[in-house]
Amino acid sequence: MITVVIPTIGRASLADAVPAGVPVIVVEDTERRGPAAARNKGWRQARTPWVVFLDDDVVPAEGWLEAVMKDLADLPEDVGGSQGRIEVPLPEGRRPTDAERNTAGLASAEWITADMAYRRTALEKVGGFDERFPRAYREDADLALRVMAAGFRLVKGERVTRHPVRDDGFWASVRFQRGNADDALMRRIHGPGWRSLIGTGGLLPRHAVTAVLGLSALALALATAGKGGGTARNRAAGAALVAATGWAALTARFAWERIAPGPRTPTEIVRMLVTSVAIPPVACLHRLRGELRERW
Repeated sequence: MITVVIPTIGRASLADAVPAGVPVIVVEDTERRGPAAARNKGWRQARTPWVVFLDDDVVPAEGWLEAVMKDLADLPEDVGGSQGRIEVPLPEGRRPTDAERNTAGLASAEWITADMAYRRTALEKVGGFDERFPRAYREDADLALRVMAAGFRLVKGERVTRHPVRDDGFWASVRFQRGNADDALMRRIHGPGWRSLIGTGGLLPRHAVTAVLGLSALALALATAGKGGGTARNRAAGAALVAATGWAALTARFAWERIAPGPRTPTEIVRMLVTSVAIPPVACLHRLRGELRERW
């Protein structure tokens, strides 16, 4: 009845993601074309009515196979997909870090392919994943929206899959800003209201204001450096001070929003302060890159 498809980049956790007792197609993304292309390669080899997509860093709970069979049994033909319940185990005895909270957000995310079953006919009707999405970001939401636009319903099942938290390093939150480029593709495909369709928000407008204020403060400060006195210089210096104050206020707000719910250890505070400075301009540059890519 089902085939499990798992794209992988060679993580050691892959062994924990493979469920027993069911056909499994593991697609190694050796060409680094992204999970969308890998999943397409996998489901097109399947011959079962349903294809269940799992990620290579999840752990299906005990009894998962029986649960997914129950979830999919007797679903009406207009149901094109069924999402599993994602649990993210967080550390006990302390508040979660920023990275841990970001992973915990998967528990409430809709139609993510950490555990998502699709009817093969639905995949065939929409052509599967859009391979223009180069990373594990938005490619699953895009597929869900296109499947629903094709007339299918998506439902949530009762099976449980756990998504452990992993440490991706000090700069992980900055690297994740690359996804802003893919948001430009989402806007092009699904229109300016695409965020409301998948129930998500975004901080890009505030990041843009922060970045503009920071760049303006720097440019004005450089323009007045080494010059003598005068009304024009004083006005430029005053404008630089206003811009720098605005930048500092927005950056401090962003950093505190990330520090406050966390463990507030010295290491975490330093990480939040440094990355909160870097994220706004990096996010804007990636979005600009995405917009230019979609325009040309």
